[in-house]
Amino acid sequence: MKVRNSLKSAKTRDKNCRIVRRRGRVYVINKRNPRFKVRQG
Repeated sequence: MKVRNSLKSAKTRDKNCRIVRRRGRVYVINKRNPRFKVRQG
């Protein structure tokens, strides 16, 4: 899982990406393509 300071570029890579907030962190998760997992914070 990558850690980045901007998730906008990560979100636009694939149309199945979802932005989720968990425990004060922001995640981009993708069920179809798990290599797009990204965390911020």
